[in-house]
Amino acid sequence: MSDINSCITNRDTPAATLKSIVESTGIMEECNSLAKLSKDVLDKLAKMLDNSTCGWRQLSQVVSEDPKLSYSERDVTNCSLQVLSATGSPGRSFLALLVDRSCSLLFLLQCLKKIDHQEAVQLLTATATEQIQITVHPNSEQATLGSRVVLTCRACGPPGLVYQWFKGKEEILEASGRTPELVVCPLGPEHKGSYICRVNYGDTCVFSQWARVRLLRSKPGLSPGCSIGMFSGSSTAVRIISQPQSQMASEGDTLLLTCSAVANPPAQYQWYHNSTPMPQNKIRLLKIPCVTTAHRGQYRCKVFNLFHEMWSEPATVTIGPTSITDPSCVAVDRGLESEEVDGPIVCEEVRSRMTNPPPSSNQFFATDKVALLIGNLNYHHRSQLCAPMADVHELSNLLRQMDFKVVSLLDLNWQEMHSAVTEFLLLLGKGVYGLLYFAGHGYENYGNSFMVPIDAPPSFTSEHCICVQNILTRMQEKETGLNVFLLDMCRKRNPNDEVIVQPGLLKVTANVVFGYATCVDAEAYEVRKEDVSNGIFISFLKRRICQDEKVTVMLDRVAEDMGRFEITRGRQALELRSNLSERRSLTDPIQMLSSCSTANSARNLQWAVAHVLPKSLFIHFDCGVKVQLGFAAEFSNIMVVYTRILDKPKEIASCSAQLIDFPEDVDIDLKRSNQETLVKADSFLLINEQLASSELPELYTRICSLQRLKKELTFTVCLRYIYVNLEEEVEERKAVTVGKPLVSKLNLHQPRASSASSSLSLDSCTISEVSSFSEDFAPLASNAWSLFANANPDKCRDNPNYYSN
Repeated sequence: MSDINSCITNRDTPAATLKSIVESTGIMEECNSLAKLSKDVLDKLAKMLDNSTCGWRQLSQVVSEDPKLSYSERDVTNCSLQVLSATGSPGRSFLALLVDRSCSLLFLLQCLKKIDHQEAVQLLTATATEQIQITVHPNSEQATLGSRVVLTCRACGPPGLVYQWFKGKEEILEASGRTPELVVCPLGPEHKGSYICRVNYGDTCVFSQWARVRLLRSKPGLSPGCSIGMFSGSSTAVRIISQPQSQMASEGDTLLLTCSAVANPPAQYQWYHNSTPMPQNKIRLLKIPCVTTAHRGQYRCKVFNLFHEMWSEPATVTIGPTSITDPSCVAVDRGLESEEVDGPIVCEEVRSRMTNPPPSSNQFFATDKVALLIGNLNYHHRSQLCAPMADVHELSNLLRQMDFKVVSLLDLNWQEMHSAVTEFLLLLGKGVYGLLYFAGHGYENYGNSFMVPIDAPPSFTSEHCICVQNILTRMQEKETGLNVFLLDMCRKRNPNDEVIVQPGLLKVTANVVFGYATCVDAEAYEVRKEDVSNGIFISFLKRRICQDEKVTVMLDRVAEDMGRFEITRGRQALELRSNLSERRSLTDPIQMLSSCSTANSARNLQWAVAHVLPKSLFIHFDCGVKVQLGFAAEFSNIMVVYTRILDKPKEIASCSAQLIDFPEDVDIDLKRSNQETLVKADSFLLINEQLASSELPELYTRICSLQRLKKELTFTVCLRYIYVNLEEEVEERKAVTVGKPLVSKLNLHQPRASSASSSLSLDSCTISEVSSFSEDFAPLASNAWSLFANANPDKCRDNPNYYSN
């Protein structure tokens, strides 16, 4: 049985596996001749080998150990003489010798590893990985009980590709699980869940997208004889009625896990810890007194009788240090159709600690808390990333629980990032806690960190990116109480950028904290989960960030947790830089200064206006059909729109309301619009309970890149219906305008002046500064003033459609 969580990916090269393919024995020689390499790869490799200390001469000595690849002294001399030519390359000449002798890629990789030429090994490893491309990804399916479901994954590449299917983290071991098509028949309750296919070539692998299988309704009479390996058996012979639950415990606590089942004959139980049997635990209750860190990991229970067996869902147990005597963070369900998935961490006691802080003469407070979270995934000229979407989503949830005003944005270009930072600075003021989180591609040159926008050219430099140190300089001008930077990006040097950026003069404020996801000149990684991916940094940060500790102490504990993670040990380690002299925590309460109450109100208004959703609409069509149009926010620049048929005349047999004709400014995936489920609409994060609950069927459409909307959002509701006893479909259309939702009101696509000269500087505490809002939504701003001027961010969440996360 395999665990797919062991496959982690590099944030800068997400397609490459960390494990070297040098020792691979499954690669076919005829597919690995150096002659198969492109000219571009050979030129890069030759340039790497034109090195006197670790280059072609050292490689030639190792290669000569194979008699089939023998060469003469004259051959070596001819290679050396290439330096006399302006365009000559000894390394390229030596590679030509190896090509003539049919040297295999595998043998060359082994030789490069012997001389410890890591750069060349990485180049050839990435080249081998790129040979595999998935051409058909499995699609999520919905079907009735007893029906047949087929999930298909197809890939192109060298001969000998091997397919492996997984349900969640468990590999499907039967023959159907090793073919491009996974057949599930008859479909039963135990088949619900997430599936993924891994395509292997030697020791290199790529993963397909996740696909979900759901049951529409129960139907009697399953057809026999179609079940596959892990799903075989009658669902009534052994049935689990109570699943073990994931939980967090502290060292010294007692761990209790329960699994209950009904069966005929009666069920027996066997518990497993990290796929290893626990011989002393053969009853439904697993009890471990006085747990230690050795007890962390995944627990499952096998339930069986004489004829059948069934496995419980996995339960993940996280063991914290002894200093946490009463852990307040527990994992909760994300609520996607009541299926249990890894959810965000909810800190139950944080709210009470902030509203009723313990009496202390050294209690610190913030005049406000503001966070800007940016996640860049879909780069134009760089490798695509997976984790930033889930990372920004989960961190947004946690920060909002600590009363932060959060702006969460995905996929920003340079202008949009610059404008977003400027707007973020306008929300800061004296005593405000400011937090900036970035997940995406990045680099570090000469001590300065640069965030890469999605539109950066292939050979980008600092002028195409956003310098973090410049943001810090501008934050210090606001006299903030705490400046926190969490940078979840690589910190390798950019060889294309030789410019030494000189940020503005930094002040000695003793309130700056930098939390880097990785060390200098190192890379950050992502780890695949069931529906979405997480960065390694956020995977550990979300367990600690709500703790009522000094920020640096909290990050130190995150660093210790990451250091115990076997997969990234030696590859990624958190680096903390700070001059914080006071015991300030992200959980500190908010206490507004009376001297600047007008500025606080203006900040509240600016933040609130940028997060207003359109009101729910009711559309009446001429045929008598009534359609509801609802809205929910997934991020500050991503909105989900759903249509629901509320009423239809009896003479209409069926009807559906679809959204079409969106403006070109926004990003709509037409193949995933007007879908029956949020997952099919490409929204794995939006929680169903935050949409109005209804038994009526709904269609969902996800609208992205709202920051690029230049005018009001206008689209068409297309109603298609069929009358009773008629086959011809009838169509009615109505145009709908919903204004500028969410962050589109801030016009981030427009150039900004620096924060020092912006018309919306809040430092002088005058009400006239609100005039930088565009005239388009000035009436909305004035109407919202009474609602939001003195509002706590929590009050905005009373509206179930206000937030998605």
